[in-house]
Amino acid sequence: MNDPEFWHNKWASNKIGFHLHDVNPLLTQFWSVLEPQREESVLVPLCGKSEDLVWLAERHNEVVGVELSQIAVRAFFAEHFYTPLVTQLGNHHELYQFDELSLYTGDFFTAPVDKVDLIYDRAALVALPPEMRVAYAERIKLLLKPGGRMLLVSLDYPQEELAGPPFSVAEQEICELFDGLKVTLLDCNEESAKGPQRAKKGLSRFAETVWLIES
Repeated sequence: MNDPEFWHNKWASNKIGFHLHDVNPLLTQFWSVLEPQREESVLVPLCGKSEDLVWLAERHNEVVGVELSQIAVRAFFAEHFYTPLVTQLGNHHELYQFDELSLYTGDFFTAPVDKVDLIYDRAALVALPPEMRVAYAERIKLLLKPGGRMLLVSLDYPQEELAGPPFSVAEQEICELFDGLKVTLLDCNEESAKGPQRAKKGLSRFAETVWLIES
């Protein structure tokens, strides 16, 4: 990440408002669009300690996550009473394994992960500033097997009205980032700017968008 300390500090101080305590309803609603098979491998970039990992592991034989924060990965296993096998991978990465789950700690851009069939991104792209998104998209293209599919959840709001993260990544940018792949908008959930949370943040417009990206 361009500022790893930012995220390390978030986890160390437990300032994790981005963390959902339940499985993301957009995952359960749209995952079937990918026509996923149990034997297909799944990658979750910047996974945190997401409950989505458990949901995916119940449906796939291999679920791989990458998370910068060691605190987040250890918390994930502790909170689920899983005892992982931990392997040190050089100076910059660790691998935590338990049943279908393999979680790497360290930088997503250098984590030694293999190509996968499916990718699920709820909080990775929107966590990255503009200057890092191109490199992220190129890494995704590299890791997606031929015929692979990605479910991407993004945000679309006037960036000048709120400093990220999470950042706004609008339709045009998503199409440009994943140029060469088939990009399909599955859903655009426009929240009323009058809602208390959005009003408090002073946003005039806010939408959560869901995308299918196919190689």
